Amino acid sequence: MNPVLVEVERSGFVESRHRGSVSALASDGSPAVRLGSPDDPIFPRSANKPMQAVAMARHGLGLEGELLALSSASHSGEDFHVEGVQKILAGVGLTSEALQCPAQWPLDPEVALRGEKSRLRMNCSGKHAAMLATCVLNGWPTESYLNVDHPLQVVIRATVAELTGDDIVATGVDGCGAPLFAVTLTGVARAFRAIVLAAPGTPERRIADAMRAHPEWTSGTHREERRLMDAVPGLLVKCGAEGVDAFAFADGRAGAIKIDDGAMRARTPVTVALLRALGAGTIPDELATVPLHGGDEIVGEVRAVGLL
Repeated sequence: MNPVLVEVERSGFVESRHRGSVSALASDGSPAVRLGSPDDPIFPRSANKPMQAVAMARHGLGLEGELLALSSASHSGEDFHVEGVQKILAGVGLTSEALQCPAQWPLDPEVALRGEKSRLRMNCSGKHAAMLATCVLNGWPTESYLNVDHPLQVVIRATVAELTGDDIVATGVDGCGAPLFAVTLTGVARAFRAIVLAAPGTPERRIADAMRAHPEWTSGTHREERRLMDAVPGLLVKCGAEGVDAFAFADGRAGAIKIDDGAMRARTPVTVALLRALGAGTIPDELATVPLHGGDEIVGEVRAVGLL
């Protein structure tokens, strides 16, 4: 199948291109859009987080609202994110010393300028705090919670396989140190569809509802994912490193994208094009492209082509 194509145009000249794959499902679960290699296994990176959070909610994680959204977050390291992580840990008698994610700078540039490099500011600290809380609630050891054979990671692996409908063909280590499971883009789309269509009050639906109600907690105040969820009522969006995005509408339309070379700048233009192809008509045009600057002026853009 032909791949997704993203052009990078500067001063009227196409200086580079990014290629990738797309898998999208109609509301009834049938294939809607397939481009590139949607059935080849990939590491979805942080697009796995809603699935990981479902596994934790199934095993006693009782967080609600913002803190439940934070358990699925790739947050920007803003002060309210840090305070939320501390609340999750304090709720089970732990401190930030228990976190085993690496110390990193906040993703939000303004916060990074005045902030600090720490485990709390690391974008996955909400997930790690939720993992630790789940371990405490189940009597599982906290010192080894990132080991692939730890009881927590065993149930997460099983949940990812169930929700995606895929066999786990490879296991890696994510940037935050947690186990990472390879599945297909089509499988990721199936998982997001299952999460939004689950009955109210189920672990799956609790995760979806928390993320959609508090998108600034799953990403950040100024992030594209938050802006997309604000623009499209009922939309669930979660990004992943190396050019991954996954989403689902409230009616079950769902999709996932992967940019082959991992270019994050190409991710949102493709996602917007796919959302529009599936019928979303309320997305601001400024999210459809990424501006390129030359000096103090905008001299070009990154845009999706060849998708529609």
